[in-house]
Amino acid sequence: MHMKSLHIRSFAKINISLNITKKREDGFHELDSVMLPISLHDSLVISKLNNAPDNYVTVDDFSIGTFSYNLATFSIEKLQSIYHFNDKFRILIHKVIPIQAGLGGGSSNAAFTMKAVNTMLNLGATDEELIELSKTLGCDIPFFIKCKPARVQGVGEVLTPITVKNNYYVLLVKPDAGCSTKEVYAISDSMDLKTCNIENVIKALEEGDDDLLADSISNALQEPAIKNVPVIQTIIDELHESGLKMVQVTGSGSAVFALSTNKQLLKRVFKKLVNKYQVELAKVIK
Repeated sequence: MHMKSLHIRSFAKINISLNITKKREDGFHELDSVMLPISLHDSLVISKLNNAPDNYVTVDDFSIGTFSYNLATFSIEKLQSIYHFNDKFRILIHKVIPIQAGLGGGSSNAAFTMKAVNTMLNLGATDEELIELSKTLGCDIPFFIKCKPARVQGVGEVLTPITVKNNYYVLLVKPDAGCSTKEVYAISDSMDLKTCNIENVIKALEEGDDDLLADSISNALQEPAIKNVPVIQTIIDELHESGLKMVQVTGSGSAVFALSTNKQLLKRVFKKLVNKYQVELAKVIK
C-alpha cells in the first residue's frame, strides 16, 4: 500500500568549521568541514500524482524564483533513473530557511524529498545508497540524508559522525543581502584562506569544552563572504560585543551564527537585532 502524501521537516545546517583543501580541475572545491543540523526547518508536503506527466514543485516564497527548487525534482529523477518507477510527485515547500545564507536549505529540501519518495514507494534504498546517489546533485545533500553532526570531506560525500556533548542553541542573523556561493568561491580563489584545526573542533564538541571550541572554529569562506557582503562584519562585531564567543559565518554566507548553551543570552541578543536583520533562534540537533 503506497501512502498518498507525507508531511516532513527539512532541517538547516551550520558549518562550525570549514577548510578548503583543494580546487579541482572540474572547478569543484574539496572541503573539510564540521556540520551540525539545526532545528530551523522548511516544511514539505509530498504527494503522489495520478497520471501526471511531470513532478511539480511549488514554493510559497516568491522572492526566491525557481532556481534552487529544481534540486528537489532532480533528486526524484535521480531515484527514478535507478529504481525505474513511473510515479510523479507534487512537492509543496513552505520556506522558513533563508536562501543564499549558507544554511543548506535547497540541499536539505532535495535530501528530504529523496528520503520521502524512498519511503512512500517502499524502494528500500539504504542511507548509504541515497548518499551515493545524491552526491552528484550537490555537496551538502549527502549530509542531510542522515542529518546528524558530522565531519564532511571531499565534495561532501565522505561523512564521519561526531558526537556533541553540550546542548547548544543557535542564534542566526542574516542581513538583507544574500551571498552568491559562486561569487564567494570566486573571491576565495584569489585569497590566502584561513585554515582551522578540525581535530580540535571535534574534540571540543565531544568533550563540551566551549573555550577550546571558541578558539578553534573558523571558516575559510568568512573573509571572502565579508568582501561579498560587507555588513557581515558588522553583524559579527555586534554579536561579539553582546558577549558571544562562538560567532562565525556559516557556509558561504551571508548568515552569521552565534552558538551558546545560554539560551537567555541568545534571546536577549535576538531582541536587540530583530528589527535590523532576519533573526532566528534554533537549537543544534544531536
